[in-house]
Amino acid sequence: MRAAGALFEQRACSALEKAGLKLLERNFTTRYGELDLVMRDGDMVVFVEVRHRLRAGHGDAAASITSTKQTRLIQTAELWLAAHPQHAHRACRFDVVSYDGPADSAQMSWLRGAFEAA
Repeated sequence: MRAAGALFEQRACSALEKAGLKLLERNFTTRYGELDLVMRDGDMVVFVEVRHRLRAGHGDAAASITSTKQTRLIQTAELWLAAHPQHAHRACRFDVVSYDGPADSAQMSWLRGAFEAA
């Protein structure tokens, strides 16, 4: 499962870089969880959660970002900002890049501003 996750994270990173974002860090891990990709979009720091679902029996990949998961991502993002004070003044956004279906034909969906930090 980890190898598949890395494949989709790399795919997402490449697509977002083509769209003009710059990679700052990948797989930043804390006790709250992990940030798959941390990127810059102009002056904004973008925390990107990458998801893949083979089957949509429990909803699509983006639907798997529960409120609990959102809270953990926000807590992890706060720790990333604390560890990188040069970016602490920047506006932040949480994006979800999701892939649904078999790996070889999964289409990317990019949801900018998928949720807000309260």
